[in-house]
Amino acid sequence: MTSTTPAYQIADLFAERARNLTPPTYGAELTKIVTVSFAYGLADPILFPHADLAAASATVLAQEAPTALNYGPPSDQLYEQIILRLRAKGICADRDRVVIGYGSSQILGLLPDVFVEPGDVVIVEEPTFLGVVNRFANAGAHLISIPVDELGMDVDVLEATLIDLKKRSIRPRFIYTIPTFHNPTGATMPLFRRKKLVALAAEYGVLVVEDDAYTDLRFRGEVVPPLATLSDEGWVLYVSTFSKIIAPGIRLGWACGDPAIIERLAMFKSEGPVGPFVSHVVARYCATGKLDNHIQDLIACYQHKCNLMLEAIAHEFPTDVVALRPDGGFFLWCKLPPDISASTLLMAASEHGVTFLPGTRCYANGQGDDAIRLAFSFQPTEKIVEGIATLGSVLRELRQ
Repeated sequence: MTSTTPAYQIADLFAERARNLTPPTYGAELTKIVTVSFAYGLADPILFPHADLAAASATVLAQEAPTALNYGPPSDQLYEQIILRLRAKGICADRDRVVIGYGSSQILGLLPDVFVEPGDVVIVEEPTFLGVVNRFANAGAHLISIPVDELGMDVDVLEATLIDLKKRSIRPRFIYTIPTFHNPTGATMPLFRRKKLVALAAEYGVLVVEDDAYTDLRFRGEVVPPLATLSDEGWVLYVSTFSKIIAPGIRLGWACGDPAIIERLAMFKSEGPVGPFVSHVVARYCATGKLDNHIQDLIACYQHKCNLMLEAIAHEFPTDVVALRPDGGFFLWCKLPPDISASTLLMAASEHGVTFLPGTRCYANGQGDDAIRLAFSFQPTEKIVEGIATLGSVLRELRQ
């Protein structure tokens, strides 16, 4: 590789190297060499639009360098592109209602700064994405968990919880939910539950934080409107990201909601706005119109991987392991039979070079030893087949 190597060839080389890297294992207790990791929801590096991003970068450097490489705010064009995407989903969006952050995780991580004092109640799902929820707890929030089934958050349990809290003069600071291609279960909340959730938020005066990171990666089924389209009174803060549809490394996400909330979120971004250069590059890339075609390529690939993993599970796992089929996203959620512990399975599987995320990593209350999350997004197809075959063998060994 020389200084004259074309940018797209350099990007291809790094993608090839990335494919050969093994993600770190989950937990220091796993000391064996991992050959197949289903633990992390990593994007497939082969699918990164590196040539198009390289071309967009070259254009920005040639035409916008004085602005893009200096201190300053994100690209105005990036706001425009995000607003267009939001409006296409039916979400009311304008410049006063949008804030851009270093990925959606940064924005979600700011919620305790804006809303939570120690002891305040925050409602979350169980299981859920603990990467964010742990930040709520670390800020002193008292977490109340609502169960998730194959239709997402159980809004009847939520209603009963809100009634009980109101009797005790407690108003939760917000409700955090992943209604579309839920992490970790893959469930999608149907419209009737979404309507009830938004109605409950309005009735009890509680903000709903809608984490919609995977929404564009739909494999099957009808599109369900975001919660943010069902609230005319500003009770939903919509949060999404470019991480799953372009590349996680660009670290760009956004929130859309009531202007007063958006202003507060921006105020608490103490490190300032996102880097101007990457915002200009992503804006240029989106403006070419290539993103939607790229998303279709992602859907085709991830759908194939998901179906392949489900087929392998049906062939290799004991019949009493129940794998939930998602309509999109990165993950499969498997319920284990009563005689199999997720933590025991993880230790045994790691001896054979395979890891996954045990369900205990997805519950704020430490439950979940009866379930596992398998990420099909990163591994190539041959590794998916190999890893599931190994897990099936280990499951059978544990029953001997």
